[in-house]
Amino acid sequence: MNLILMENTCINISFALLLINLVIYWLNIAFKKIKTLSKLGTILNIILNLSLSISLISRWIYNGYFPLSNLYESLIFLTWGLTFIQVILEQKNNSKLIGAISTPIGLFTVGFASLALPLDMKEASPLVPALRSNWLMMHVSIMMISYSTLILGSLLSILFLILYKIRYKNLNNNIYNNEIKNIQNLYSKRSTIPSNYIIQKFTRISLLESIDNLSYRIIGLGFPLLTIGIIAGAVWANEAWGSYWSWDPKETWALITWLVFAAYLHSRINQSWEGEKPAILASIGFIVVWICYLGVNFLGQGLHSYGWFL
Repeated sequence: MNLILMENTCINISFALLLINLVIYWLNIAFKKIKTLSKLGTILNIILNLSLSISLISRWIYNGYFPLSNLYESLIFLTWGLTFIQVILEQKNNSKLIGAISTPIGLFTVGFASLALPLDMKEASPLVPALRSNWLMMHVSIMMISYSTLILGSLLSILFLILYKIRYKNLNNNIYNNEIKNIQNLYSKRSTIPSNYIIQKFTRISLLESIDNLSYRIIGLGFPLLTIGIIAGAVWANEAWGSYWSWDPKETWALITWLVFAAYLHSRINQSWEGEKPAILASIGFIVVWICYLGVNFLGQGLHSYGWFL
């Protein structure tokens, strides 16, 4: 099979699998985690990731360089990163909430790359001299994987905020903490309290805590990757242009992204904030990541821009 045809076929298969998985994950949540749907969703996600891997490898072989030189290729790689991290997290946490919130993002990125981008932006072109470096693979791949990780962690924080507002709309953090103690007291007196009442209240709080902790762990993984990616980019910039930092719009927003998530992790480590406030910071980080990744590029300005709108 022709490599270009193989690549296009794999992308089409990936889009179809993302659409199917979106339905499966939401049905799984609606019908209280049906085991058959859970296993099917996991299997399809693994096939999806393999399909994206084949498409990237085919493009790599055909063009002769690692496929991260334009917006189309980076969108496909971002989707690969999202699905790869999702596979790992689902195996470790056995939670389909991750798939339910990440699959729409993957569907958007693949759909945007395949349907919205002009044809000339999908075609590979010879690398400019500055990109003919081994740093291309290291810097850009690490940055894209860090984006994927931070996006997933931020999405979980957004989910935490939504559930927090629904369950604790009129409660502050102190009452939230007392709620756990009250449930423990109720549990000790379960002979006079309906068991389903205790289980429902305990499950709601456990769900919030698990989502919050999972978000923290994922962002804790993505932040070092972002740091390494920025440092690698600075070294590459010095090699290519003779300067470690030039305050290019992309570099500036990468620094803003780093500061937002550094503030989030600092607040969690020092426990200066709890519950809602760190989640708000992580949710802001979700927006900042997308501005750094897509928004700056579309302005058509700076060394990192792909230039479309202007």
